[in-house]
Amino acid sequence: MSDNTSILLVEDDPSMGFLLVDFLESNRFEVVLCVNGRDGLAAFQSRSFHFCILDVMMPEMDGFTLAENIRARNKTVPIIFLTARTLKVDKIKGFNLGVDDYVTKPFDEDELLCRIRAILNRTGLPTVSETDSVHSIGSFRFDADNQLLVINEVSRRLTQKENEVLKYLCRHKNQVVRRDDLLGAVWGKIDYFNGRSMDVFITKLRKYLQDDPRVNIENIPKVGFVLNC
Repeated sequence: MSDNTSILLVEDDPSMGFLLVDFLESNRFEVVLCVNGRDGLAAFQSRSFHFCILDVMMPEMDGFTLAENIRARNKTVPIIFLTARTLKVDKIKGFNLGVDDYVTKPFDEDELLCRIRAILNRTGLPTVSETDSVHSIGSFRFDADNQLLVINEVSRRLTQKENEVLKYLCRHKNQVVRRDDLLGAVWGKIDYFNGRSMDVFITKLRKYLQDDPRVNIENIPKVGFVLNC
């Protein structure tokens, strides 16, 4: 299992969500947190994940519907339901949808970690390759694993959000990236305030990349961005 194994976590309880993100990231997973089913589906459609952990009772779209939509697009990605719903009928419904495990709250974090690792080992899913963690951007070398942007042997350590935004843009170099797709993948929620925050990070990245005039993050009005390099 790679340190870069990516997990889509969809959990509407902010406290539970942030605790799980911290725990999973401390065990060297890459985690994208979404707070409702609609944003979770948008994130899943915008990038690839190795694993999904879904709550069931959520606004916008419940976990059962989200799992059904994910399965319609990907038959093999592992899915765990993590929910307070303990009824046998709910468990049966989940397994009939093709989920790999059903964990009820409250739960033990170490047990959850063992379940995730067991499913990954059993499925033998491919992990993120080195080419997905190290990118060439003009004269820059971007090491996403270590959050480093390097040019002419000068390194800049990016913040986590800067790193995630640039990594997403690198995965779609010279292609239009829609604002909502980027917001869903990195912030987990599409709203006005996160949109303003995203614009601030794009401005910072433009400043970091200005040492190579061949590289720019082009703004496509009302649509999104293109990382040209």
